[in-house]
Amino acid sequence: MLLAIDIGNSNITTGLFQNGLLVATRRTATNPAATPDELELLIEGLLGLDTLDLRGIASIACASVVPGLTSALESVAHRRDVGLVLATAGHVPLPIRVERPDEVGADRLVNALAAARLYGTPAVVVDLGTATTFDAIAADGAFLGGAIAPGLEVGLDALAARTAKLPRIELRQPDRAIARDTAGALQAGAILGYQSLVTGLLVRVRRELADASGIEPVAVKTILTGGLSRSSWVAGIEGIGMIDPDLTLKGLSILHAEVTGGEPIEAGLG
Repeated sequence: MLLAIDIGNSNITTGLFQNGLLVATRRTATNPAATPDELELLIEGLLGLDTLDLRGIASIACASVVPGLTSALESVAHRRDVGLVLATAGHVPLPIRVERPDEVGADRLVNALAAARLYGTPAVVVDLGTATTFDAIAADGAFLGGAIAPGLEVGLDALAARTAKLPRIELRQPDRAIARDTAGALQAGAILGYQSLVTGLLVRVRRELADASGIEPVAVKTILTGGLSRSSWVAGIEGIGMIDPDLTLKGLSILHAEVTGGEPIEAGLG
C-alpha cells in the first residue's frame, strides 16, 4: 500500500494506492506549525477512516510546499521505518526548463509528470487551489514554467477582510453579470471574473505551447485539477479538455513507481 500525501498551503490531501489503483482519498486543513507528533496523529487519523494505520503502509510519496511539514514528515517516516519519496526538482523524472528549478512548487512538477504520462503532450495543467497555477508541458514532456494567479477563495477572503460592508458569499454560478444586490454582485465579480481569468490565461498559454510545437492550439491537452475543480461553476471555464481532481495524487504514485520501480498507476483512473 502506497500513501500519497499532497501538503498544500490550505489543505493536506492523501491518497491510498493499492497495486497502482487509487482506492481512497482524504482531505484536511493544513496546520503549518504541526510538530512531527501532531502530524503523525493526523496521518493515523486519516488512515483510520479507512480502517488502516501506518503499519499497513509500505511507502509514502509526498509533494509539499510547506517546508516545516516536509521536515516533520521526514521525522515521522524515519521513526516509523516507512520509505519516503519526496517530490523535488532533483527527483521528478522530467526535464525542467526554467531559470531556477528548485523554486518550482513540488505539486506543479508532479502535476506536469502526471499530465505527460496519463494524458499526453503538449499540455497545460490548471490547478485551482490557494493559488491558481498554469503549468506548461512541452511536446517532449519537459516542464516549461507557467503562470500563477491568486486563488478564488484567497481573493474573496482578502476582499471581506479589507472592507467593512462586503460579506462572505456562497460560491455558485450567478445568472447574470449585472446583479441587483451586493451578494449577487460579489458572485458575478468572483465567479464570472475568475472564469474569464482562467479562460483568458489558458488561451495564451495554449497558443504559446502550440506555436512552439508547430501545431494548432486545439491540439494542446488541457487538464483541470485542484481543490476547486469539483465545483459546478468550473463548467463555465472554456477550453478545458479533462477534469481530474486527483491528478497530483496520481502524479505521486507515478513518481514513486518510476523512482523505485514500484507498481505503475492504472491508466484508467477517474
